Amino acid sequence: MGTKRILVVDNEEYIQEVAKICLETVAGWEVLTAGSGLEGIKKAEIYQPDAIILDVMMPEMDGMTTFSKLQANPATQAIPVIFLTAKIQTSDRRRYAQMGMPSAIAKPFNPLELAGQIANALNWSI
Repeated sequence: MGTKRILVVDNEEYIQEVAKICLETVAGWEVLTAGSGLEGIKKAEIYQPDAIILDVMMPEMDGMTTFSKLQANPATQAIPVIFLTAKIQTSDRRRYAQMGMPSAIAKPFNPLELAGQIANALNWSI
């Protein structure tokens, strides 16, 4: 299958950098980053990542809106999306599952466990 390509969409550059370094180092994946929902949608259309890690709380276009737009777009609707969020109660997990999301990852995350969490959610091997 080759190297996985992951798109990390988060308005915090620090989160983008930590996720990129960890996923490249631990899993050997190619990691693209985007600082906003709009940029994330554009990069998803162009680069067709194997998965998108999407922050829920972002200015301008939040993660929920971004996810809806990705799902409505034939070019991106098949790409699995995992939310990255500080708000992750049981009711949130249920709602994400109903939306078709395989999992959500809590912020702050353990950088060394991030690749494993993504791989588990998507049934990938590292």
